[in-house]
Amino acid sequence: MIRKIALIFFLTASLFGADATIEIVKDIEKRLKIAIFDTTGYEAQISKKLFKMMAADFKTTGHFLVDETYQRDSASVDPKYKNYDYLLRYSIDNGSRLNINVKVYKAGNDELVANKSFYIGSEVRYPFLAHNVVKSINDYFGFPSVEWMTNFVIFSKYTGKKQADIYISDYTLTYQKMVVGGGLNIFPKWANGENEAFYYTSYNGRIPTLYRVDLYTGQREEIMSNEGMLVCSDSSDDGSRLLLTLAKNDQPEVYLYNTQTKRKKRLTYYAGIDVNAQFLNDGRFAFVSDRLGYPNIYSKSLEGSSVEQLVYHGKNNNALTANGKYMVYSSRDTQNSFSTNTFNLYLISQDSSYIRPLTATGVNQFPRFSKNGETVLFIKHFKNESALGIIRLNENRSYLFPLRGQKIQSIDW
Repeated sequence: MIRKIALIFFLTASLFGADATIEIVKDIEKRLKIAIFDTTGYEAQISKKLFKMMAADFKTTGHFLVDETYQRDSASVDPKYKNYDYLLRYSIDNGSRLNINVKVYKAGNDELVANKSFYIGSEVRYPFLAHNVVKSINDYFGFPSVEWMTNFVIFSKYTGKKQADIYISDYTLTYQKMVVGGGLNIFPKWANGENEAFYYTSYNGRIPTLYRVDLYTGQREEIMSNEGMLVCSDSSDDGSRLLLTLAKNDQPEVYLYNTQTKRKKRLTYYAGIDVNAQFLNDGRFAFVSDRLGYPNIYSKSLEGSSVEQLVYHGKNNNALTANGKYMVYSSRDTQNSFSTNTFNLYLISQDSSYIRPLTATGVNQFPRFSKNGETVLFIKHFKNESALGIIRLNENRSYLFPLRGQKIQSIDW
């Protein structure tokens, strides 16, 4: 009974620079001031939406100070913009596809410094058009990459009792498209670094089943079924290896699965709970275990047997993400018996004992690093709804994008 209660807790928790601080190098004086003008020759609601999204993206990069007031271009530009660094003028052509032309000028003398065009096949995907514009301009000025803006987010959200559907979206949740629907479909995980396919666990049959789905063809492949917990918690960048949590007789353990040979190898042996494994970059993996009587984070070689404790802060550390020498984990900071507990995110480094808190309030779960390690995506739960959170580590800024009236079950980036 005790083990079943502990396993339920783990599942519930999962559902819901030079050192570890990553040096903050941006300040208000180093950011470029930019103003945006819509020069489209006709009034268009989609053009206003693009303005709003681009302005928000510039702000989220942490590299720009942007005027967020929508305005049409005119021959006479307000003198206040002479104090800006750059002016961005854009126009759209909304025909068989949505096209945008972007020109960037120096504010002082109207010198043209950039002139690029972008397009997207469907108007409903306009957020990605805006994200690509801002990424390109950010790259032009030599700032650290914000390519993560252009990537799909995949998540499962609850739609009813014992029902959850899987969606892909942009990082603001403005664009959403259902890719798996009907029944209880949870724990989506990208299959490789290219985000061309994903794994998920289905509870729609007699026993839990792990599937792989090609995002572009929709082809679904059954990987395995298991009497008990079955989750793909991580995939190698080339997609050749998976880390799985498999539970037999209420005892979850970590397994390595080879996608080429279709063989699995048990990695942990403990009469308790081992879950949520993530690949590290040195032939090891990190995972959550109750080896000290409470959830904490450990590491182990893919080949060896010794286990090392990684985190010495907190008494309930139940989710993690790793990138190079850095790791972000979720830790319970309160012990309320009759109200919601607080779970915060913390950043640590394998090269330092310093711990940097990333959140201060609420229930913050499922941290996920961007590929370059400079941004963290996570879920913030509050009341009966969720928000997608973005933390810009170098800029020491965070942003929330709510999913109104709905709860996210799990997420990947």
